[in-house]
Amino acid sequence: MRIIGSYRRGLVALAGALWVLASAAPGAAAAPAADAQAMTEPPVSDAPALTTDPALQPTTSRQAFDPEEATAAYLATLDEETRATSKEYTEGGYWLGIIGLFYGLAVAFFLLNTGLSARMREVAERISRRKPLQTALYGVQYILITTALLLPLSVYSGFLREQRYGFSTQSLGGYVSDRFIGLAVSLVLVSILLVLLYGAIRRAPRTWWLWGSGVSLAFLGVIAFISPVYLAPLFNRYEPLDEGPLKDRVLAMARANGVPADEVYQYDASKRTTKISANVSGFLGTTRISLNDNLLDRGTDEEIEAVVAHEIGHFVLHATREFFVFFGIVLVVGFAFVRWGFDRALARWGSRWGVRDVSDVAGLPLFLVLFSLYSAAITPITNGFIRSTEVEADIYGLNAAREPDGFSTIILKLGEYRKVDPGPLEEWLFYDHPSAKNRILMAMRWKAEQPEEGSD
Repeated sequence: MRIIGSYRRGLVALAGALWVLASAAPGAAAAPAADAQAMTEPPVSDAPALTTDPALQPTTSRQAFDPEEATAAYLATLDEETRATSKEYTEGGYWLGIIGLFYGLAVAFFLLNTGLSARMREVAERISRRKPLQTALYGVQYILITTALLLPLSVYSGFLREQRYGFSTQSLGGYVSDRFIGLAVSLVLVSILLVLLYGAIRRAPRTWWLWGSGVSLAFLGVIAFISPVYLAPLFNRYEPLDEGPLKDRVLAMARANGVPADEVYQYDASKRTTKISANVSGFLGTTRISLNDNLLDRGTDEEIEAVVAHEIGHFVLHATREFFVFFGIVLVVGFAFVRWGFDRALARWGSRWGVRDVSDVAGLPLFLVLFSLYSAAITPITNGFIRSTEVEADIYGLNAAREPDGFSTIILKLGEYRKVDPGPLEEWLFYDHPSAKNRILMAMRWKAEQPEEGSD
């Protein structure tokens, strides 16, 4: 359930190659919901993929209840067409990720080999003598140029592909509007990050990799703090959820589990996507529970409570702290690798590229190439860590909401866009959440151990 909040999105983005820079338009990825994506996101169809006939639901007889049989019964409610579409979409996403990696690398080497990156630095130096301003001016050029170079893949992955599979409800004009907002946010945030990062590199030429990782992590902490209140509303309209039993139960669950949120918000995701999403995000007084209108329209009360309980699990189990520690380590190791690789690449090709040393902002494309390769190499490790936190939150959510069947049906709705039963190697390599099959099986095992409780 992708409902960990904007802070984790930022951590994964930066630790996964500082792609907030390399992709040139981080707002494009973050725009639709600042990805606070909850259970993520099936399409709405005229004919529901899930069979709702009670006769086809898993047996609830406690004397004969078998978790594996119940799991198989749930999976059987997905029709073959939905399974085939889900398989195609999922596996296409693997290839799209690989293509995106090499496309980004090609853009970076284009900037280096043509000398364009060095010329961008020279333009900044002609405008100002102040190093921080030079860095910011380079960052603006970098974002604008790479956004243009990466635009074909961005439009395909973010708009055309989503339209093809029925996930997007957005017009081309709406998509372009989101891109411009994301671009504006990127220009500001990336420029600030680069000024801080290269400032650390210049002031600590021997230990810059340690200071650089610390600066990056601190920067993400600030983004996590401001995102729920100041960034997410740039893309969606947030309103208090209407008063009623559902809101009362959500707030009661939050209070009972120590979540400092006194309001539940809904936001208008349906203007751009059919996908289900929710989040509990923020900290230090900015914590809020947000549900998108697709979840409210498509989800039953039991499913919504299961979603919120999962996210409460992340909060209570200190997922923020765990992610900052884990990705802090990832960043330190990554920056150390960049230091090692940067020196060797510069010694061989630096004069050809016009890059002076590691403190030269013209070397940013090389920096991102190295971080991207490192990120790709450790993807199974980062995915495994994230999956473990998701399992913890799943278990906590089952105990908090006590809705194993609501949990299972909302998880099945993810099967409309993600394969429900990947092979073990496929799940290990590509999935940052457990598969639907494994999550439902866990819920059914929980249900089997609650002979007098659990939903039917």
